[in-house]
Amino acid sequence: MIQVGIVGAAGLSGQELLHWLASHPEAEVVTATTGKFKGIRIEDVFPFLTGQRLVFQGHDTEFSGCDVVFLAIPNHASLEHVPRLVDKGIRVIDLSGVYRLRNIGEFEKYYRLKHTSPELLSKTVFGLPEYFRDSLKNASIVANPGCYPTGALLGILPFGNLLKKLKGTLVIDAKSGVSGAGGRVEDDTTNYVEVNENFRAYKAFSHQHQPEIKQLLEDLTPFDSTKQGEPVFTPYLLPLNRGILTGIYLHFSQSISEQEIRSRFETFAVGNPFIRIMSEGNLPDLRSTVNSNRCAIGWASDESGCNWLVQTSIDNLVKGASGQAIQNMNLMFGLPETTGLQ
Repeated sequence: MIQVGIVGAAGLSGQELLHWLASHPEAEVVTATTGKFKGIRIEDVFPFLTGQRLVFQGHDTEFSGCDVVFLAIPNHASLEHVPRLVDKGIRVIDLSGVYRLRNIGEFEKYYRLKHTSPELLSKTVFGLPEYFRDSLKNASIVANPGCYPTGALLGILPFGNLLKKLKGTLVIDAKSGVSGAGGRVEDDTTNYVEVNENFRAYKAFSHQHQPEIKQLLEDLTPFDSTKQGEPVFTPYLLPLNRGILTGIYLHFSQSISEQEIRSRFETFAVGNPFIRIMSEGNLPDLRSTVNSNRCAIGWASDESGCNWLVQTSIDNLVKGASGQAIQNMNLMFGLPETTGLQ
């Protein structure tokens, strides 16, 4: 049985981890920390987590006996916790953005934090299982991807070498429920009153997930931002609790057949149990994936075959955060990656 710790277990991603791990047949949460509910049983704070009799600890607790610790805390807090856990020989799955970007200058620009442990970046594996499955098996630190990059990358990367034929700007238009933007009630821009009956973009050309998307595109495909331009990523906030619907617009210099696109995506789906390819002519909606670890993918083109829309749907708290983190844990400990997630 994998002994699990969760730092930040009372947050949105932390609650999701508790929910999914409660029914995981090979893992047991033995330590759950919070800065607010120390000494109170989990089920007394969150009645929907019935049967969670474990008592919340403070963030200063020791994680002795833990095989792996999930970090569901803000970026500055992860900078403090990760080195200490690694020094103790505990494997880490970090849901913050601290270890996703290799370029320290870009990290400090977009996150507005000084990186205090850049030496750990070389030990970190990016936690997108569909592309880093083998590396994850022996990882000591996993940088769980951002929710927006997960939805975007799973819709773009299967194009592979076709991305050399891109002409013009790659545009990523992503619409998320409130929890995708943090959903903190103290933030006037994401509280319920501001979001309800409203719809808007935020962090245009300054969102921290843009360089994450670019980094992975350049790592895994021929995409070259110095030649093809920076991908344009704009997130929008929907008056919903959860879910991300991502529209990806690609313009190619030559016509590409629907058969070619379908072949690439169906090949990609083989061996990737959480990828769902839509039937011809259908695009996914948020209900396609809510409360699941799936990513649903569909596409459409104009008559020229040069202009394509790829659309992906994920639940930002599951495939975009905690579900993907558990998928990564399964791979790290030699379990089928679907364990506890179906």
